[in-house]
Amino acid sequence: MTSAALARIPVGVVVERRKAKSPWLDFLWRPVSVLPGTPSAAPWTPIGAEEDRAILYAGACVIELYRSETTNYRDNLVSGAPALWVVLRPTASAPGYEVLTVTADPAEGEAFTDAGNDLVETVPMPAAIMETIGDFIAEHYVERRFVKRRRADAKPQADGQRAEDEEGGE
Repeated sequence: MTSAALARIPVGVVVERRKAKSPWLDFLWRPVSVLPGTPSAAPWTPIGAEEDRAILYAGACVIELYRSETTNYRDNLVSGAPALWVVLRPTASAPGYEVLTVTADPAEGEAFTDAGNDLVETVPMPAAIMETIGDFIAEHYVERRFVKRRRADAKPQADGQRAEDEEGGE
């Protein structure tokens, strides 16, 4: 983004590590939730476990809010299922991922899925974060009227004129 974030929401990311049923992978990773605030736990602290599944606190992140994206935030909140996009980036060191970003902007979240090896998942948006984003929208949203641009009229040319011009003919 070219402009500075006007608000920052600190969050903690929770992921699930599940034993893979594949000879090529040991584990499958998936973000499962975002906690409002920054937990005091160290990154990759186990917070729950079952037979073939572990729940881990992956680390802290900050959701940045920009005035220019208020329409996207608003659309997310009124979607019926507000979500946050969590992006984990593979690393060479254990446990194999790091928290790259968390965003409330659907367009930005989808852009992270375009290329690369990042793991991008949506998680439900907690009520406290919905409230903070709602307040941000109320303060910064400006309705922008849609203006459809009109194309310039094409200049029709006689049959064959363009081909002759390109060949150097008159």
